[in-house]
Amino acid sequence: MNMTVTFDPNLLRPLPSADRIAVLQQEVMKLPQYEPPTEHIFHGGMYCRQVWRPAGCVIVGKVHKKEHFYMIVYGTVQITAEDGVRIVTGPALLCSEPGTKRAVYAETDALCMTFHAVDAVTVEDAEAELVEDEPNSLLGVGNKLKQEVLT
Repeated sequence: MNMTVTFDPNLLRPLPSADRIAVLQQEVMKLPQYEPPTEHIFHGGMYCRQVWRPAGCVIVGKVHKKEHFYMIVYGTVQITAEDGVRIVTGPALLCSEPGTKRAVYAETDALCMTFHAVDAVTVEDAEAELVEDEPNSLLGVGNKLKQEVLT
């Protein structure tokens, strides 16, 4: 589902960093949901997730357990993370620390990728290794919308 959202990051700036994403996640839960096309690639102890984002969509991620690379391959996105809100136009490579949780609003169509060192060889095992379990997340394993969201 494609959706258009009017997003003003200035509304979040007065809040403490961790609370920004929690507030945004609660607001996003009220909107029609988008299941992002995601490609999962495993190679040589690495795991890459390619996530396509049409302009106007918001995706709130989970807390990451390990450091990893986050790349905006193309497009412009607003990234709300613990360190604030920033606008990034790809190509751009960011380094994510353990404990990172992001909300990403696509200003334009965008392709974003994450790169992880893993022992896992399946998406299920990679997610167990890389992200905290989060009951309030709208997305389950593999970036699939959780069943309760669909009903």
